[in-house]
Amino acid sequence: MTRLATFTATLVALTLPSIAHAVCPTDLEAAAVAAAIVARQPVPLPAGEMSMADGLCGQGKVVRFLGQAFGPVAGYKAGLTNPAVQKRFKHDAPLRGTLFASMLVQDGAELPAVFGARPVMEADLLVEVADPAALARAQTPLEALRALRTYAPFIELPDLMVDDPSKLGGPMLAMINVGARAGVVGRSVPVKATPELAEAFAAMTVTMTEGDAAVLDSGKGSATLGNPLNAAIWLARDLAAVGTPLQRGDRLSLGSFTKLVPPKPGMSVRATYDGLPGNPAVAVRFR
Repeated sequence: MTRLATFTATLVALTLPSIAHAVCPTDLEAAAVAAAIVARQPVPLPAGEMSMADGLCGQGKVVRFLGQAFGPVAGYKAGLTNPAVQKRFKHDAPLRGTLFASMLVQDGAELPAVFGARPVMEADLLVEVADPAALARAQTPLEALRALRTYAPFIELPDLMVDDPSKLGGPMLAMINVGARAGVVGRSVPVKATPELAEAFAAMTVTMTEGDAAVLDSGKGSATLGNPLNAAIWLARDLAAVGTPLQRGDRLSLGSFTKLVPPKPGMSVRATYDGLPGNPAVAVRFR
């Protein structure tokens, strides 16, 4: 039996609790949430109010359990970096989630449309860290760029993970690891830290299309914290603040440039980054 199957078989047998009190979830509650995530089953919403501190405390425990199934950490994601997404989830600040290496697949991958309990997709961007300390000190997008090694087009495949995503707010989103489930990574491009490239990240137009170029949605780079490189700075500082600084080689997902779109079997989706050198793209197919 694989490590994933063993973990799921052990923990999914737990009765999924209704988190009825606004405190940090217990280890047992966090284990049950992690089991539901691994098994691609809906996670129960709390019966009462949950504070952001409780959600973040729960996330720490959930992520530790997820590591037993998903393996090594590959990096981190910045969620809620786009005002439209913040409005949807009723939380006006970014949130951090953890990415595991097993979540990342290569350009052109074919995946099941039902890759999670409540699967969605969005055009994102992935960067690789070269100098963690310099990134945490960065004050501008250009300074952030100097601390990075590569960037890559990225279709993130989040999972909203609950029965009714319309009721999903910031604290619960934090606890379910900001919906981290999977992502499709395009060809990595070496960073040339120039003012022109730093500006291109904000000025680019990101378009997600299906099939014969039917546009699903598009957005500007500037919609993500003014410049998506600011999300890399935010992640570096947020991790340093909790005593787990970034490592060289960590990969960072910078946030959504498009709306969340549910995948359907037979869809072939492409994200294109017009304005970055060479107009890079990444694609995924769903079965």
